[in-house]
Amino acid sequence: MPLVIAPIARRAAPAAAALALLTGCTSVGPDLPHRPAVPVARAEQDALLKAAERRFAGDCLAERGIRAAAEPRAPAEDRVLQVALFGTGPRELSVTLATGATITAHSDGCLAAARDRLYGDQRRWFRAQVVVDNLRAEAQARYRDDPAHRAALGRWTVCVAPPGRPRPARPDPVDAARCARETGLDETRARLERAELTEVRTLHRDELTTYRQLRDRALLRAVQLPAPTPPRKGNASS
Repeated sequence: MPLVIAPIARRAAPAAAALALLTGCTSVGPDLPHRPAVPVARAEQDALLKAAERRFAGDCLAERGIRAAAEPRAPAEDRVLQVALFGTGPRELSVTLATGATITAHSDGCLAAARDRLYGDQRRWFRAQVVVDNLRAEAQARYRDDPAHRAALGRWTVCVAPPGRPRPARPDPVDAARCARETGLDETRARLERAELTEVRTLHRDELTTYRQLRDRALLRAVQLPAPTPPRKGNASS
């Protein structure tokens, strides 16, 4: 099984497997031969950062004498790996969002150490990432009680559960989607979300600036990492 890096504030699944190797792009120019280039596509950037994070987490585990191996682990060994990777005890990092949700994470595990090494400041990165990742949820919460949204939602409710008919515990997905289009709920939500996202981004411009700065620096660190040394072959005992 591959080693899994769990999302923030969620319990990790049993971990085991070798860390992924980091790969990057290079560009060759007359003045800067073989200078690493940061990928342009967002998906490629995300993959680059995740690979670097896994690599740094693997370095941390190795420093603690824990080897991420492909073979199955005993429950006790798996517990040791999880504690080392994800931390233990009370969660030291915490951000309460405008929606009321509180997101937490450990700061003492190898995953936290990897993020600190990659982004330069795990606490600043944690706060910025949590806020930026939840901008859309905050925008949606802001328009929930808007009169236009409540009116459209009322029309949608009548559409999926007409008066005089038994009201289903959960609307049929096909009917729900059709009614969202026909009643204007989809259009209303999209319009209100665009407006609220603009406002929310303004409110959180400091976090957005921090997020971009730390991410850009992390991308430069990740793309400049030397290629990992492949494991030696022929030394395993039979």
